[in-house]
Amino acid sequence: MDPLDDPPPFTCQDCGACCAYAADWPRFTLEEDADIDRIPVAMVAPDGSGMGWTGTRCTALQGEVGKTTSCSIYADRPLVCRDCVAGDEACLMARERYGLPLTIAMKA
Repeated sequence: MDPLDDPPPFTCQDCGACCAYAADWPRFTLEEDADIDRIPVAMVAPDGSGMGWTGTRCTALQGEVGKTTSCSIYADRPLVCRDCVAGDEACLMARERYGLPLTIAMKA
């Protein structure tokens, strides 16, 4: 499925699974130091490699996975987060891990 041609029947604000998939997923890659400096220090991993992790989720994730979620640093989120697209391969992999539907059944 190409998420740009056929948008999924769910949104990131109804999910959050990618933000709670793996502690090494929200890595800093191409960010400039100034971009990283806008993220609160308490939310950055101790080794500075990416976002911090609390329990089973990114420190910036608010809400309940699979219900209603948001990012507390949305405007300053890392590039890896900006590159996430609802319905793409990584999204569906994270949704599957949380037992969230990959499609929504249409009512007859």
